[in-house]
Amino acid sequence: MATVATIGTSTLNEVSRIKYLKSMLELSLRSALVSEKICQVDRTEAKFIANPYITAMTAAISSTLGTYALTTQATTDDTCTVQDQVSSASHLFEFEETLSRADLYSSFVQEMTNAVAVKVDQFVLNKVLDGATGAYTCPSGGFSSTNIVEIMSNLISKVAGFAEMYKGLFLVIENTEIPGFAAAQVNSGFSYADAALNNGFMGSFMGVDIYVVRSGVFVTTTLGSLTATNSGHRLFGVKGVATYAAPRGVQYDEKKVTLITGREIACWANIGAKVWTPKASLLVDVTI
Repeated sequence: MATVATIGTSTLNEVSRIKYLKSMLELSLRSALVSEKICQVDRTEAKFIANPYITAMTAAISSTLGTYALTTQATTDDTCTVQDQVSSASHLFEFEETLSRADLYSSFVQEMTNAVAVKVDQFVLNKVLDGATGAYTCPSGGFSSTNIVEIMSNLISKVAGFAEMYKGLFLVIENTEIPGFAAAQVNSGFSYADAALNNGFMGSFMGVDIYVVRSGVFVTTTLGSLTATNSGHRLFGVKGVATYAAPRGVQYDEKKVTLITGREIACWANIGAKVWTPKASLLVDVTI
């Protein structure tokens, strides 16, 4: 007897029917994305983003003489180059889509888009951290509860006094640093401690927004054109002083492949990131 194609089997069989919570497959855990929250995002379709700067100008105080001194200013080119690409692709056979109860097509696209976004976030965070010229080394024990207030006070002092600091401050840590912050928060002043006890880890501490990424985001490895040396480092600074370039954002394409049914699905993003030279000291490389 000829074999008949049937709808795919499932481990979710009930007595009389199969129940899906939603038409799409349940996707893998998604990492929190941070780059767009701490960087200025540029989605214009440009390979180069130019931001020339002049040397810092100073003023002089003197008695009232009616004279002044002239200085010569030099202009320096500073550019962000889009030269890296993050991509993810897969082939979905026609029979996989047709004979599946779930919406495989949408699930494939969403999962690939998520994967690309996470890798873009890692690239941008490591690129910005490599461009930071501010530096701070944590006391022994790193982000322990007893060190948190000292660390945060010292980090804030690195950028205090500059007008840009009022754009907002941030600190990007990995999830392994949460215990120290959580303990410091619940042991702080009454109202703040009560809020932390009632609501759990607070996303702000001493006026600094705390962003958490998964362990392993800050790495010492090659990421496209970037040779990152950031294992054991974290990023602190002023929001919006670095640029994340993402022409057209995450893009998507599908195509037929000769001799194969179904579609080849691809997602990708062309990316670049830049810490502009005059503002590099507003970003701090934190060594644990």
